[in-house]
Amino acid sequence: MLLASQRQTIARHAQRLRPDGLVVGVAGNISARAGEQVAITPRGLDYDELTPEIVAVVELEGGAVEGEFAPSTELPMHLAIYRRTGAQAIVHTHAPYATALSMVLDEIPPVHYLLAELGGPVRTAPYATPGSEQLAAYVERALEGRSAALLQSHGTIAIGETVERAYARTLILESIAAAYHRARMVGEPRLLSAAELDRVAEGLREYPMGEGAPA
Repeated sequence: MLLASQRQTIARHAQRLRPDGLVVGVAGNISARAGEQVAITPRGLDYDELTPEIVAVVELEGGAVEGEFAPSTELPMHLAIYRRTGAQAIVHTHAPYATALSMVLDEIPPVHYLLAELGGPVRTAPYATPGSEQLAAYVERALEGRSAALLQSHGTIAIGETVERAYARTLILESIAAAYHRARMVGEPRLLSAAELDRVAEGLREYPMGEGAPA
């Protein structure tokens, strides 16, 4: 089976999306790159039925290679990110707090030290039709110098060296979004400096992050 390890990891994490409250139904998608091939969750399949064998595999240029079902409709966004960044894995969700913030904010400001793990304040990519090349272009720009972004009126995207790290960053983003939302109900959140985020980023560089987050 092509990309066997990546497909197993994708299937395992895709089955966590609903229990972790990151999607409803069959929304969201996960992919991983190995060389010139990409494994990605298939289109419209219930995650409870997902097995490694039916995770789709495509060429980096988009041609199908292996898999019983068609790849996710968000394949153009995933491929654009892989072509233009060093990402090896991508997680896209409709996490509720982060999605809500995407409807009203141009970015999540530096309100929490763990934004350092995401590259700094998280930008919001302008809205475009899901699955479109335009959305792919907007997301690519929002991710410049970042490892996560919001998609306006849509959801989130996180990238990483592994599916585990991209998934962990997705959880971090949703946690920060929830905290920011609650803080705004009380008052105006205090901001951290860029210098402080740089210091934290230095400390996180060698942190063995898997599916959790630093304390």
